[in-house]
Amino acid sequence: MANRYERLKLHRRMQRRIQLVVEERRVAFAARQPDPAYDPETTMEVSVPQRAIGRAAIPQL
Repeated sequence: MANRYERLKLHRRMQRRIQLVVEERRVAFAARQPDPAYDPETTMEVSVPQRAIGRAAIPQL
């Protein structure tokens, strides 16, 4: 079992490694091409909804 000083030292080292990984990922994601801009005013074609799967047809009287 490590004493308090050694545990703190290990904890700081682990936190430093985590921080390095986070920083690397942040830089890698920033280097990617940004997604194309989205225009909220654009319209979409909405298809006719299909019947729900597993529903029974109710006969009309």
